Amino acid sequence: MTWTTRPRSESGDLAAIEAGEGPLVILLHGVGLRAEAWNAQIDAFGAAGFRVVCPDMSGHGRSPFRDPDGLLSYVKAVEPLLSEPSVLVGHSMGALIALSLAASGHEHFRGVAALNAVYRRDPKAREAVIARATSLSADVSNDPSGTLRRWFGDQETKEREACAQWLTEVNPAAYKAAYSVFAESDGVSDEDLSKITCPALFMTGADEPNSTPTMSRKMADLVAQGRAEIVPGAAHMMPMTHPVQVNSFLLGFVQECLI
Repeated sequence: MTWTTRPRSESGDLAAIEAGEGPLVILLHGVGLRAEAWNAQIDAFGAAGFRVVCPDMSGHGRSPFRDPDGLLSYVKAVEPLLSEPSVLVGHSMGALIALSLAASGHEHFRGVAALNAVYRRDPKAREAVIARATSLSADVSNDPSGTLRRWFGDQETKEREACAQWLTEVNPAAYKAAYSVFAESDGVSDEDLSKITCPALFMTGADEPNSTPTMSRKMADLVAQGRAEIVPGAAHMMPMTHPVQVNSFLLGFVQECLI
C-alpha cells in the first residue's frame, strides 16, 4: 500500500479527499494524522460502489487550524458533511467524534463504526495520556518517536514512515489542541452510548494496549444495535497495518447499513 498525497476539495472549514460514487461513507482520522491514513479504505470502498469523503481534522493535512473549544468544535466541523444518508467511520480521536455525532440522533445517520476507541481508561493510562498532552509544544514540531514506538514497536515499515512524516508536518498548535481534547476525554459517556439508535460497530486490535478489546466490547453492550469485532495481531494503526481484515469487517457493516 502506498501513502502518497491525494487531491483535496473544500468541505466547509475542512479540506477533504473525495472519491467514488454511491452511498456516502465518511472517514475521520486520528490525532496527528491526515486523510491519507485511510488510503486503503478509500480504494476498497470506491471499488465496492460507495462515495467516500475523508476530511482532514482542523490544522491537520490541508485543513486550516481553528482554535477549538473542546470536543464540540470538532463535532460541529464534521456535521455539515452529513448531507445525505451516511455511515460515519472514525479512528481513535475520529471515533470519539463519530460516536458523539451518532448520539445526537442526526437524521442522516445510518450507521457508525468506531475503530480503536477509548472507554473509561484506567488511572495509569489516564495519567500517562494527560502527561503526554501536557508535554506537547504548541510552537515547534514535536518528536514523534514515542508515538511511533507505541503504534509500531520496533518495526520499520512504510506505514511507520508515513506516520512519522505526518506527525512531523502537522501544525504543532493543532496537534496539541486535538491531543489535549482526546486526552481529557474518557470516551463517550454511557448516557450518550445509550442514545445511539443506528447500527454501531466497535472494532479494535487484539494487541491494542490503550483502546483495548474490553473497551470495545463494553461500548457495544451499551448500544442497542452494537457489535464488537477484534482484529487478531493488530494494534492502534490497524486501518493501515491490517487493511484486509479491517476492510472486510467495515465493508460488510456498511453494506448492511446503506444497501
